[in-house]
Amino acid sequence: MKRSPMTLRGAELLRTELKRLKSEERPRVIKAIAEARSHGDLSENAEYHAAREQQGFIEGRIMEIESRLGAAEIIDVASLPATGRVVFGSTVGLEDQDQGAAVTYQIVGEDEADIKSGRISVTSPIARALIGKVQGDVVDVIAPGKNLSYEIVSVKYI
Repeated sequence: MKRSPMTLRGAELLRTELKRLKSEERPRVIKAIAEARSHGDLSENAEYHAAREQQGFIEGRIMEIESRLGAAEIIDVASLPATGRVVFGSTVGLEDQDQGAAVTYQIVGEDEADIKSGRISVTSPIARALIGKVQGDVVDVIAPGKNLSYEIVSVKYI
């Protein structure tokens, strides 16, 4: 099985979602199915079919989360040696060479990526270009639709 990197934070978020699905959502749907069954004929019971469909989504998500956690290589970013090199989990301050705009990204696993929160997937073009570089390096990123050039201003392990 292929191991996929995940930060400690990302694993905790998945565990929290898994716990909520198992302890709150699953029992709620089971109760809704039981209640819909009590209304009689299941072949024309829209409540029953909607509850069964929702149960299928919940069970599918539970299996997906368990699989991802099982295949995860959980990395505690704070325990990484501060070498100044961009690695998975590091937070990188960048300056756009063309516009001078400053941006900060944390390189995370695919499940954790959220560009609005400054977390980019390790498989994204920017992250792939940054991995292995050090502070002061200029990185050219070939992104869909345009080419970007960034200078690495800072590398943190937080």
